[in-house]
Amino acid sequence: MSEPHQASGLQGPWRRVIYVTIYEIIAILASSLLFVVIGQQPGESGAMAVVASAVAVIWNVGFNSAFEWWEARQSVKGRSLRRRVAHAIGFEGGLALILVPLMAWWFGVTLWQALVMEAALVVFFLVYTYLFNWVFDHFFGLPASAQTLV
Repeated sequence: MSEPHQASGLQGPWRRVIYVTIYEIIAILASSLLFVVIGQQPGESGAMAVVASAVAVIWNVGFNSAFEWWEARQSVKGRSLRRRVAHAIGFEGGLALILVPLMAWWFGVTLWQALVMEAALVVFFLVYTYLFNWVFDHFFGLPASAQTLV
């Protein structure tokens, strides 16, 4: 799968708004279903998915801004498999540190049980985040921070 080579595409704040909106709509639907599949009540699952989404939106904006700041300073441009995997692990790992205690409290379970729930979600979201970013970049073009000068 080759990287897009266009020198433009959706950039700046609108890129982030569109990215987060599409990503989180899909994430709310998927995580609600995953919470139910792993044994939680549908009402609590949907509400937790919305709360987790709000937390994820805040984390997403901060993490992706920091990632693109770092990425813009790298001598090698583009988004290789290694860079995409690092992005997905960094994003999901940081989010897990926030969500595990929240889920333990929300569902009235132990931290260990919440960690197991989060592990199931992380497996799904690692793949989802990687694929979503790849599709998003191919549809909207790479952000300026990852583009090579033509």
